[in-house]
Amino acid sequence: MRRRLGMVAMALVVLAACSGDEPRALGPTAGERTDAAPPSTSAPNTTAPPVVPGPATAGDATCPAVPERVGPAADRPRYDLRVDVSPAANTVTGRVAVRFTPDLATDRLVFRLWPNGPRPARAGASLDVGEVTVGGRSVPAARESPTTLVIRPPEALVANRPVDATAEWRLRLPGPVNDRVSRSGDAIRLGSFFPILAWEPGVGWATEPPTSGFSEASTAPTADFTAAVNVPPGFDVLATGVPDGPGRWKASAVPDFALSVGRFSVASATVDVPRPVRVAVGVQAGLADAPSDYLSQVTRALEDLSRRYGPYPWPSFSLAVTPELSGGIEYPMHVFQGPGTNGRTTAHEVAHMWFYALVGNNQGRDPWLDEGLASWAEARTTGTLGDFLEKTVPAEGRGRAGKPMAFWEGRQSAYYRSVYVQPVKALAALGSPDRVDCALRLYLARTAYHVARPADLLEAVNAVFPGGAATLARFGISS
Repeated sequence: MRRRLGMVAMALVVLAACSGDEPRALGPTAGERTDAAPPSTSAPNTTAPPVVPGPATAGDATCPAVPERVGPAADRPRYDLRVDVSPAANTVTGRVAVRFTPDLATDRLVFRLWPNGPRPARAGASLDVGEVTVGGRSVPAARESPTTLVIRPPEALVANRPVDATAEWRLRLPGPVNDRVSRSGDAIRLGSFFPILAWEPGVGWATEPPTSGFSEASTAPTADFTAAVNVPPGFDVLATGVPDGPGRWKASAVPDFALSVGRFSVASATVDVPRPVRVAVGVQAGLADAPSDYLSQVTRALEDLSRRYGPYPWPSFSLAVTPELSGGIEYPMHVFQGPGTNGRTTAHEVAHMWFYALVGNNQGRDPWLDEGLASWAEARTTGTLGDFLEKTVPAEGRGRAGKPMAFWEGRQSAYYRSVYVQPVKALAALGSPDRVDCALRLYLARTAYHVARPADLLEAVNAVFPGGAATLARFGISS
């Protein structure tokens, strides 16, 4: 697998033009970018990711045949976002339009308003929604909790029939906060920042409460996003997806959309895993971190994880290092990290591109299903499995790895070792780490672009380790 270092040019980062609000693609800028020429490859295709085989398909005595990775649903939601960032007003305003096809009949639409959760709200964030339309007609909306907006159309929604909905919204930015929505000077993190549908196919609406911890409780199906992002002159943008014209971004088959706004020093590369993936790392001005150090870690992780679990499925990946963040926060194709967090944190967040972005889960109901599996992948790609196995799990979390976020709300001191570390111990108890990787390849191939449930993982585990589900049950992991 090759790496091609180069400038970010018309790929992942955009910089506001000298006049007007439309960003332009970054070109050679003196002083803060690398000196190498831009990659010679053409811009990647932004259509839905192709169905791809895993690295081992024929099967052998220790690893059964891994099927081709399933593709995304043809009737997945389609979002069109307008995002206007105004640092002077300390606001982000916009509009979300979505075409949604429920696979079950329902009498309502549920949008989650995550900036109104305890942690960002305490720092001053608030997300308000204006006019809402369904099928082109204005409809009333009721905020049933700070993070839950419910719309009941005049007519119930029929299964497998698309419906169009729009909502105007306004986000008041908080101050510096160790979270996914934050503003620290010119650096702005925007994750889980707009009204988003919380549908779990085959189940219905996910209405789990938000968490006050450094974690997430969201659920969203795989969708397509286009976004028009407007920032003031001189600001850079790193985001989910790839540029699709001045100030526009496009991402196919991802569960969410996030972006970082700031004044970034950028390092970039193209890595073949095996298809070319354009990688950009931006570090906010004034921070001491070197973007090239993070870039090296990202490219190594993409190469290793693609070999272990199947190819990275999208044409780009970006990471932004911004102030007031103690670790990392994952979004599809885009990661937030704080200063001084390179190393295992970077590997963990890249692993989430497989365990969360490719195969989703209800993070409020099953937080271990992405955090525990990403921790296993982190341990494997960094060679630190032994370190995980040496850690102790607190008594209040021992045997309870599968508990929902509501359980951990009052046990946050035990959360990391119970939900991140304990599933690693559980998987290691199955046997050979290589065979565990085989089971995870199988799980990813079968459930790609879906909201997975514990039973999906247990089925893959049992295919490689007959009776392995009983081993995981000792750690509190069951269906």
